[in-house]
Amino acid sequence: MAGLWMFFMALAVVYLLPGPDMILLLQTGTRQGKGAALATAVGLAVARSCHVVLAALGLAALFKAAPWTFDVVRLAGAAYLLWIGIHCLRTTMLPTLSSHQPIEKARWREAIRRGLLTNLLNPKALLFCSVLLPQFINPQAGPVLAQFAVLGGVLVGVGLLFDSAYALSGAALGRWLQRSPSAQRLQQWLFGSLLIGFAVRLAFVQQA
Repeated sequence: MAGLWMFFMALAVVYLLPGPDMILLLQTGTRQGKGAALATAVGLAVARSCHVVLAALGLAALFKAAPWTFDVVRLAGAAYLLWIGIHCLRTTMLPTLSSHQPIEKARWREAIRRGLLTNLLNPKALLFCSVLLPQFINPQAGPVLAQFAVLGGVLVGVGLLFDSAYALSGAALGRWLQRSPSAQRLQQWLFGSLLIGFAVRLAFVQQA
């Protein structure tokens, strides 16, 4: 139990650090409202589930054995973040948000896809799972695969809780920004610039 609590605390620290996932959730909530932001959080959760499975299969070892595979995923992720950041900068004003306005299925799918690709194309997320999870596995405590599954479930669940909080915060920020066009413009450039900055950093990151 103590080990699981330490694992939870380690995850909380990581999820509180600003990153592309957090900025994407805030930006989506601000511009498209609560529904789209929560759909983005679902996409991020699916991506993290994939990373847990890939970590269990040892895909991180492939990155070390064939560094070009790491570079391919890294550059694809950087290009995708860059595209989102530029799109954010080019969008002019916030749409009128309504908590009672239904979100179309196409917008749900787009939001989920955006969250999925943002995290799935970040090889650092896979390496994070591959490094963190084994540290909390005790071979004497039972089947390793079962422990890996439990820890992976906690990782995804805690991430979804934090992401949902960021999504709701972004939606609240969007409602407040409706009153100020100048603040809308500032938000647009801030979130767009941050996403582009994360794209540049990912493009030049080196595998550990």
